[in-house]
Amino acid sequence: MDSMPATVVFDLDGTLVDSAPDLCAALNHALGVMGRPGVPMDDVRHMVGHGARKLLERGLAASGEATPGLVEAGIAPFISYYSAHIADGSRPFAGVEAALDALAAAGCALAICTNKPVGLATSLVAALGWQGRFAAVLGFDSVPRPKPDPGHLFATIAAAGGEAATSIFVGDSITDTLTAQAAAIPVVAVSFGFSDRPVAALGADAVIDHYDDLLPALARLQAARRP
Repeated sequence: MDSMPATVVFDLDGTLVDSAPDLCAALNHALGVMGRPGVPMDDVRHMVGHGARKLLERGLAASGEATPGLVEAGIAPFISYYSAHIADGSRPFAGVEAALDALAAAGCALAICTNKPVGLATSLVAALGWQGRFAAVLGFDSVPRPKPDPGHLFATIAAAGGEAATSIFVGDSITDTLTAQAAAIPVVAVSFGFSDRPVAALGADAVIDHYDDLLPALARLQAARRP
């Protein structure tokens, strides 16, 4: 345990879970309700990470106008469809569950800090059979200001019973790295997530290509922060 952070906080979509199939289906359902064409899944992968409204805005912009009123009109059909199909195609990335098991065995507290609404986040966690794995799950509506505001990460760490000085964040997007940097907390980026730019451009303290690499990366970052 001395070589590992006491608390490891994860982003959810694109970091722990490949949720693109279900997010894409929900987005395209909402777009269809508004008479717009759908968006290919590969495009949706680069639109995720800033919440449902931003996803709808980007989806609408792909086929024309994306006014605040249109975005608002798409929220209800998006949330309704997504809630009913939250884990039809969503799956953990390779090696995730083994890494979570290893971290738990090492005594690390685990938490999720996501810009998904907390109700949807907890529903996805439950649908994947992950109840009890995480000491805290905080969504964008769990805090006054969500990521990239560092308060979201600080609140997640506190809810998990941890401290910033012994925590590390794991994410996949510029939102995640900016959040960690603002909080002065080391951040690991996964190379296989939903980033809208190359992973090398995120400014993470470490990058992993598979969850087999997570524990060694966390150990290195934890060792480097010691006085």
